Amino acid sequence: MDIFLEIVTNPDGYYYTHNTNCMWRKSRKPNPGSSCDGTDLNRNWDAGFGTAGSSSNPCDQTYCGPKAHTESEVKSIVDFVKSHGNLKAFIDIHSYSQRIMYPYGYTATPCKDQRELHDLARKAITDLATLSGTSYRHGSVMTTIYRASGITIDWSYNQGIKYSYTFELRDTGLYSFILPANQILPTAKEAWLALMAIMEHTKDNTN
Repeated sequence: MDIFLEIVTNPDGYYYTHNTNCMWRKSRKPNPGSSCDGTDLNRNWDAGFGTAGSSSNPCDQTYCGPKAHTESEVKSIVDFVKSHGNLKAFIDIHSYSQRIMYPYGYTATPCKDQRELHDLARKAITDLATLSGTSYRHGSVMTTIYRASGITIDWSYNQGIKYSYTFELRDTGLYSFILPANQILPTAKEAWLALMAIMEHTKDNTN
């Protein structure tokens, strides 16, 4: 199987965090008619877009944008997924809070593959914990962390990509988004075990 990696989904926002505001979340594209820049790229997807769990205010951190897929960073992934046509798993990696989650974030209605996705998430966090004992939670986005609309994995799941997951990496709040550098490699190594569990299951359970 082929594995496609997009290392940084929000390059201008990432640059801004290194040069101006290390806690910046959104993109940096100006919003017409507003003095506040940027869109939350994980609220701009066409899955419950603009409903509870996002904001229509350009000054808010969870601003969803004027319409679904208006942001070039999101549109480029949408176009890639649709043109490829045979993706079987889609994993969105974030920090922090130590969770592995599956759809949905915009509705409390369980996704049709909930049992399989739940069991696989449990296997993934069990494998992850074998390295350093790090404890992760698992479940749907809405029940495990909070309501979020217009998010990546809800869209990918609705496109028929069954194994759609979001990882929230270390930690649980002591350092939050400013994780010490000495935890980067341990975090990556244990997360790789969870990724392997999902990839192996995907390989064994799809055509």
